[in-house]
Amino acid sequence: MSVDRYFLLGCGRCPKGGTPDCKALPWVPHMKLLRGVLLECGLTETIKWGVPCYTLDGANVLTLAALKDSAVIGFFKGSMMKDPHGWLHQAGENTRYGRQLKFTSLDEVVEKLDGVKEYVLDAIAVERSGAKVVPMAAKDLPIPEELTDFFEEVPGLEEAFFALTPGRQRGYLIHFNEPKQSATRRARIERVVDQILKGIGYHDVYKKNSRF
Repeated sequence: MSVDRYFLLGCGRCPKGGTPDCKALPWVPHMKLLRGVLLECGLTETIKWGVPCYTLDGANVLTLAALKDSAVIGFFKGSMMKDPHGWLHQAGENTRYGRQLKFTSLDEVVEKLDGVKEYVLDAIAVERSGAKVVPMAAKDLPIPEELTDFFEEVPGLEEAFFALTPGRQRGYLIHFNEPKQSATRRARIERVVDQILKGIGYHDVYKKNSRF
């Protein structure tokens, strides 16, 4: 799906897409203005997880999306960015590294466009620096780098993981850290992303003697 199609039909994940009840459509004028700034900054545009996503050399930098009450730019490494105007905020109390710019009116978008470009250029600079977020979870268990990568790739995964009970976090981390090969660790994480997003623990579904 293209971004232009997203502006016509929304994310396509529910039957309301393309109808007056689609939550994305009232925010299309706002998103189109913001999109212009994102493209001016040299980011590559694609669709991921049903919403416009902007990347730099294949790395996710930010998303552009509509919520029920706002248009939003979401920065994957927002906690590492400068915030000269005090506009960045956490999407939720469990968000560690992602940050958002929210816009609730077209006038607000127009007024802040120059500032938005400052934030986007800063997000690009953070990505070019090679900076990696280093999450913390269970005190005695490391967060594998592969899981950090997934936090950057999948919106909401970081929040969902840290919203799990400490026991469930621990169960996943033990499972993820067992393999010596990075490819195997990544495959294990990929297999349970949906369960984490649903708040389900590893041992709620999989047995300890799982072959994978």
